[in-house]
Amino acid sequence: MDSDVTILDVLRKQGMQTVAQLSDVLSVTGTAVRQRLTRLLAEGYIERTAVRPERGRPFHQYALTTKGRRRSGQNFADLAIALWDEIRAIEDPDVRQGLMQRVSRRLAEMYTDQVQGQDMTQRLNALTDLFADRRLPINVDSSGELPVLNVEACPYPEIADHDRSVCSMEKMLFSEILGESVRLAECRLDGACNCTFEVTSDSAKTPTENQLPIL
Repeated sequence: MDSDVTILDVLRKQGMQTVAQLSDVLSVTGTAVRQRLTRLLAEGYIERTAVRPERGRPFHQYALTTKGRRRSGQNFADLAIALWDEIRAIEDPDVRQGLMQRVSRRLAEMYTDQVQGQDMTQRLNALTDLFADRRLPINVDSSGELPVLNVEACPYPEIADHDRSVCSMEKMLFSEILGESVRLAECRLDGACNCTFEVTSDSAKTPTENQLPIL
């Protein structure tokens, strides 16, 4: 929610804040602030510290957690574009591909502990929750033989508009996170409604879809 991001941004810029301070900055009631803070506390984006002054009533101050700092600091499109341009400038295709693979693997390492599950369906659901938390809408279509990821909004539109090879890195990222081969089946740059990634490994099938051994 935009209101939640606004609170995170205030805490990032100004440090610890009380309900009264946030209410004043945001020009909303204390009740509205508390509702948002309660939600952000539950999601692990902020932490609360009790303050007991020598005089007066105790009160709470709120600050960002590491998770909150990551979410509130996501507006670095210029930096991402500059870094991507440097990757594109590498003339050797093998070196360029290897660097993209290493970047994808490093990103996957950051997310792997949040994408857990005993089967592919559970991991896919965890993946959608992970990216929904980052305001990237993804849904899973399990109606076919193998599951499909539908990415409804490009995470790097400024880059993709000029260089569609970034789609390859996104495919690598999903493959690394899920531990299965992933294929880009449809792309928004080709006029599709969504970018569609198909999990191609047979191990991604549900138990009922896999052929049972003949005894």
